[in-house]
Amino acid sequence: MSQKIENIATENHLNSENNPQANTMISCPTILAGMSHEMRTHMNAIVAFSFLMGRKGCDETERMEFSNQILSSCEQIIGLFDNFLDSAIIETGNSKADLKVCNLNNILDDLLNEFRDTLSKGSDMDVVLVTENSFADNVEVIIDPNRVFRVIRNLFQNSLKNTKSGYIKVGYYFRDDNMTFYVIDSGQGYFKCKEFLQTQDLNESLTLHNDTYTAVNITLAKKLIQMLGGTIFIECNGLTGTGIYFSIPVKLVASSGIIINKYSNTMIAI
Repeated sequence: MSQKIENIATENHLNSENNPQANTMISCPTILAGMSHEMRTHMNAIVAFSFLMGRKGCDETERMEFSNQILSSCEQIIGLFDNFLDSAIIETGNSKADLKVCNLNNILDDLLNEFRDTLSKGSDMDVVLVTENSFADNVEVIIDPNRVFRVIRNLFQNSLKNTKSGYIKVGYYFRDDNMTFYVIDSGQGYFKCKEFLQTQDLNESLTLHNDTYTAVNITLAKKLIQMLGGTIFIECNGLTGTGIYFSIPVKLVASSGIIINKYSNTMIAI
């Protein structure tokens, strides 16, 4: 892994010399220091919960809770490094879209099931998942589903981090040959997410909001959307809630018939 990071760092250094405005994570010392801190924090948690699981008198309920905490810490570490490395790979120009034909009626089904499972394990949260779509017929488009899912997953994780009670809404619509997806929450992370989304200097932004996890998530999401030829923007939802929208160009499969309900959305609360 260290050799991979070193190779990416060399390529990104050359890219940054050619483009002084490039906002690269691999060359951001605050990001690297923050990742080191995050990793040590989660490793300490894994060790602590492993010790608690092995102590005498630990009942089955406690073991399950400790096991979930260990799994969560492992997922946080893996996700952090995956996002960091994938963002760095995109910066080298060695990543391309992988387009596939997808049915819009069920494009997010697996991802939403994953989100519901995540929420069901959060015993300390009181968060409702709301889904929206505006399709009334079978519609197929050519899209890069894996990278779209990656963006939505990152945005959902950020919403989850900043929303302890209330709701997280995930939805999408098709208009003018563009798919627009959105993740809206009632949490407390708007100003932090806005800073990381619009920043030209990650070092400076991290001095204002010391949250490496969110910074890495949003930076990768932004780079993936740019790679797909799309756009992203953020709105305040209420006082401090966050609404992040991103649009990407898609091609409608010729055989698809499309009927869009322009007047109302289908909404499901889980």
